[in-house]
Amino acid sequence: MSATYPDDLREQVEAFLEDLHFSEDRVTAGLDEAMRYSLLAGGKRIRPVLALATARAIGRDTASVMPFAAAVELIHTYSLIHDDLPAMDDDDLRRGRPTCHVAFGEDVAILAGDGLYAEAFRLVLTRQDGAPEGLLAAVRELAAATGVNGMVGGQYLDVEGAAPAGPEGLRRLHALKTGRLIGASVECVCLIDGMTDPGLSRYRAFAHELGVLFQIVDDILDVTGTDDALGKPSGSDERHGKRTYVTEFGLAGARDLALASHHKAREALALAAPDGAAQLEQITDFIADRNT
Repeated sequence: MSATYPDDLREQVEAFLEDLHFSEDRVTAGLDEAMRYSLLAGGKRIRPVLALATARAIGRDTASVMPFAAAVELIHTYSLIHDDLPAMDDDDLRRGRPTCHVAFGEDVAILAGDGLYAEAFRLVLTRQDGAPEGLLAAVRELAAATGVNGMVGGQYLDVEGAAPAGPEGLRRLHALKTGRLIGASVECVCLIDGMTDPGLSRYRAFAHELGVLFQIVDDILDVTGTDDALGKPSGSDERHGKRTYVTEFGLAGARDLALASHHKAREALALAAPDGAAQLEQITDFIADRNT
C-alpha cells in the first residue's frame, strides 16, 4: 500500500502561493507571469509541507510559519528553473509542462529564477512573525543552505565533477545540492520557534537523513520512472554522465541504501519527537515509498 501524504498541508501551501504576486509595475508584469508560471506548476510541495509538518510537531499553528514555508518553495522553484537551462541540464519538461526557458525564453527564465530567490527573502523578512533572534537565525541558515556551502555549491560539484571519488564524496555532493534545503525546511522552523539543543540537534539529524533518503530515491526514479510519472524526462542523469547512487552502487544496491536510510530517518524522528509526529512520519514514508 502506498504511503499517505498530508494533502491538507499541501493545499494550504497552494492557496498561499496562488495569492503571491511580485510585480508592482505593469512594465514588469511579464516577469511576474514567468515566475508564477513555474511556481504554480504543482507538485507535492515537499519542502514547504515539511515546514508546516514541523510546526505541527512542535506545537505551532501551521499559519504561523507559512511565509517561511512559501519562501522555501520560491527558492526551490528558482533552482529548478536554473537547473533546466540549456547550460545546465537542458531539460524541456518540468512538472509535466514546458520548462520556463522553453515557455518564456532563456533570458527571462534566468531573471525569473533570480527574482524568485530575492523575493523569497523579502517574503520572510516582511511577513514572517517571530522573535528577532529566531528570525535572524532562520534567515542565516536559509541563506547558508542555498549558497556556496549549500545548494549552489553542490550544483557546482555536480556540473564540474569536482566531488571526491567514492561513497563519501557522493554523499557530500548530494548533502549540499539537495539535502541542505530539505534540512532547512525543518531546521529553520525550529529556529523561528526558538528551539535550542538537544531538541534542535535531534531535528537537524532527522532532516539531514531525510535529505539523503530523498536523493537516493530520486536517483532510483531517474532510472525506473517514466516521463509521465516524473513530470520531467527520465534518464537525465545518465545522459549527462552524472554520478548517482545508481551509478555508484547499482539499482539493487541503491534500493538497499534507501531502505537503510528510511530506517535511520524514522529512528532520528523518533528521537526528535518521542511523543510522535504523524505528518512528518507520513512525509518520510511517502518519500521512501516512491522507491517501490
